[in-house]
Amino acid sequence: MYKDTVLPRILEQVVNCKDELAQYYLMDCIIQVFPDEYHLQTLDVLLGAFPQLQPTVDIKTVLSRLMERLSNYAASSADVLPEFLQVEAFLKLNNAIGKVIEAQPDMPILGVITLYSSLLTFTLHVHPDRLDYADQVLGACVRKLSGKGKLEDNKATKQIVALLSAPLEKYNDIVTALKLSNYPRVMEYLDSETNKVMATVIIQSIMKNKTHISTADRVEALFELIKGLIKDLDGTLDDEVDEDDFKEEQNSVSRLIQMLYNDDPEEMFKIICTVRKHILAGGPKRLSFTVPPLVFSSLKLVRQLQGREENPFGEEESTTPKKIFQLLNQTVETLSNVPAPELALQLYLQCAEAANDCDLEPVAYEFFTQAYILYEEEISDSRAQVTAIHLIIGTLQRMHVFGVENRDTLTHKATGYSAKLLKKPDQCRAVYACSHLFWVDDQDNVKDGERYVEVLLCLKRALRIANAAQQMSNAARGSTGSVTLFVEILNKYLYFFEKGNPQITVAAIQSLLELITTEMQSDSSTPDPAADAFFASTLRYIEFQKQKGGAVGEKYEPIKV
Repeated sequence: MYKDTVLPRILEQVVNCKDELAQYYLMDCIIQVFPDEYHLQTLDVLLGAFPQLQPTVDIKTVLSRLMERLSNYAASSADVLPEFLQVEAFLKLNNAIGKVIEAQPDMPILGVITLYSSLLTFTLHVHPDRLDYADQVLGACVRKLSGKGKLEDNKATKQIVALLSAPLEKYNDIVTALKLSNYPRVMEYLDSETNKVMATVIIQSIMKNKTHISTADRVEALFELIKGLIKDLDGTLDDEVDEDDFKEEQNSVSRLIQMLYNDDPEEMFKIICTVRKHILAGGPKRLSFTVPPLVFSSLKLVRQLQGREENPFGEEESTTPKKIFQLLNQTVETLSNVPAPELALQLYLQCAEAANDCDLEPVAYEFFTQAYILYEEEISDSRAQVTAIHLIIGTLQRMHVFGVENRDTLTHKATGYSAKLLKKPDQCRAVYACSHLFWVDDQDNVKDGERYVEVLLCLKRALRIANAAQQMSNAARGSTGSVTLFVEILNKYLYFFEKGNPQITVAAIQSLLELITTEMQSDSSTPDPAADAFFASTLRYIEFQKQKGGAVGEKYEPIKV
């Protein structure tokens, strides 16, 4: 009765009344009042009335509500899905939308996008396995947008974001969305800011669902989608971009880079090369955010290959640590355009340590050389120099791959840099840190007579610098400065004494103890509770070692505290 009598009579009245408000209201009433299953079984008749309505009727809203009701009906029970397939609901709705848009040539682009957004939502609910249907909807939307240029209507761009977000929300997997050939074509119509918003939505989806993107082809497609965050899509000047927003965007890209992974070294190397190609095109301002994660992904691959044969695949083009290090050298070098010398130095040292673990001495030496060049030519701030020299010393101490000549060259350079720091306390601490470069516990080749002497020379040099710092402090304040540096040097003496360096004698330690005591008891000394506590703790340690007995206790016994 509804199909043959009620609906046709009502629609006849609606079409003939010619009043746009009445038509909109009555069509909305039909959709809201009658049951979903009635609409599904009478789609042909209902949809046939839409193109006959007045051109000014807000058809997009009415039709969108119809598709929303049908989507909810489809989601309510799996039992009703066969009905949708039987009546070919998607094809009928798609066809009807095309006819409505043709019948209303002046329909705003917002209306067009809203209709296709509703149709896509319907399609994803009713035909989740039919990616071709979803792609068809996106393709139809692209055709309607063709020739429009970048959209400037905020509501329209929001609808496109909703349209593009729907597949991500449905599949929880960007890999599925990447299979939709028209997906990136729709994104082309977004302005720069909205493109960034959509790119952020895509990255958040990947993070939330821990999506595994494991091939270079998919990475290429993904980076094309999020290119709004990777490079400037228009002529926006750097100073026009909010700094905090920019950092957050680039941090999200950095997190994404770390998630790209494949167990196959060959494919992983292709992924790294693909990412590198995109981020190097993004301009210098982004590099300090995007280069580090790329470097660490590359180093992860190096660790994976560590210990394998030089050519495990038996092919000339095989991925090897040497090949990766060559790429890394070129990649870190790009930070000179930023410029970010401190970051580049840190990355060179990380690469050197990885080359050390792969027993590639020439490669490790080359990375250290690059780090030293940066230190000499680019790092001028005194605090940055202090940080850099301690990084250099710490990394060099862990290196075992260097032969005597290379190690001595690097060690003496580091010691020279330490002695030239701006402030005396910084000089002192860096120089006594260098003493460890001449004495490495697990490396027998870095323990011989000559190096025993070098350790002592480093500590004596640090002591001279500490004395000079004390005198400068006395002259500036008119009183004796803190003895903290002397106590720190004393602790280094005790370390090497305990480790068995014959150059560190009881007499030297005793002399240093007396020096510190004298300085602290001086009438003109400045009270320093921290230095007093540090010295007291050191004395307790000496007493503790004495009480332990055995070989260690015997060594400490002659020291008088």
